[in-house]
Amino acid sequence: MSPKRGDDVAPPPVGGEWRLRFATNEAAKGRGELGAEAPGNTRRCFEALRSDPLSRADPDRQHRLRGRLATGNLGGREYPQWEYEVTAGGRVRYLVDEARRTVHLVFASTRHPKDTER
Repeated sequence: MSPKRGDDVAPPPVGGEWRLRFATNEAAKGRGELGAEAPGNTRRCFEALRSDPLSRADPDRQHRLRGRLATGNLGGREYPQWEYEVTAGGRVRYLVDEARRTVHLVFASTRHPKDTER
C-alpha cells in the first residue's frame, strides 16, 4: 500500500527498534479503526511491537498463536505468527521476521478474528 496525501506518517525505527510493515490492506485499514476506537491501547501495542514483538512478559495481552495458526506465510516463507490483544475484542496479528528485525502486520481489527472460534 503506497502512502498518499492525507495518510498518517509512521516514524522509522531507531536504535534497536523493529520495523513495522503492513502485509495486507486490511491490516492497514484495521489499524486505523483501532486507533480511532482505542488510541491509547493502539499506541501501546505498536510501541510493544517496535520494542519486543516476541515478548512473553504479558501472555494474556501478547502471545504466539498455537496449532494451525502458529505460523503464517508471506512471500512464500513461513514465519511465527503472534497476536496482541488491543481491546477486549480488538486484535493485531503479526508475523515476525527475526533475520530482518521486521514485524509484518497481517490482521488488525476492532473485532475478534473468527478463525479462533473453532
